[in-house]
Amino acid sequence: MGSDHYFSASPSSPEQLRRLRVALAGRDLEVTTAGGVFSPDRLDAGTSVLLANTPPPPAGGDLLDLGCGWGPISLTLAMDAPHATVWAVDVNERALDLVRRNAERHGLENINAVRPEDVPDDVVFRTIRSNPPIRVGKNELHGMLEHWIPRLAERSDGWFVVQRNLGSDSLQRWLATTFPDGFGVTRAATGRGYRVLRVRRHGSPPSGPIDVVS
Repeated sequence: MGSDHYFSASPSSPEQLRRLRVALAGRDLEVTTAGGVFSPDRLDAGTSVLLANTPPPPAGGDLLDLGCGWGPISLTLAMDAPHATVWAVDVNERALDLVRRNAERHGLENINAVRPEDVPDDVVFRTIRSNPPIRVGKNELHGMLEHWIPRLAERSDGWFVVQRNLGSDSLQRWLATTFPDGFGVTRAATGRGYRVLRVRRHGSPPSGPIDVVS
């Protein structure tokens, strides 16, 4: 694709719409994907590991899928928490269009698929779930996380899946150093060469001990 990547705002590659069957939230779904977005031909391994190693989302409030692609995390959150509002955020307009198509196809009216700047500044999140775009570059990735992680509500968790050979351990160290006050960073799970990192925003003051997923 040359300079055309899944994190391009407007991919210039052919759309090439395709249908894909995936299992999400205990349901067998047919979804639409396309060229120019992340993992258009399958549910990628990292997202599978994330979905298998995170707890059910909060039942209500605002939930964030950061770097949503064609929407597997957003669709899962929306089905698991039908009374919550799911923000599917991506810079890729084609990806956002696919999320909207897939949400409409399955009657999921609680998904807002938007660009980052279209999320109101006063929205705080009960959870963040993300397979972040590591290949966008370290500076861009760090800036993205520095923007969104502070928007976690108190006593809420962000869950991030990163491939071990693409720097999951160094990212965990960076997170712990960057968010030392009021946050806890742990490795929640390991599988198929991926790490699931959990960033916990503590309460003020904490209400009892913070549980740690091992």
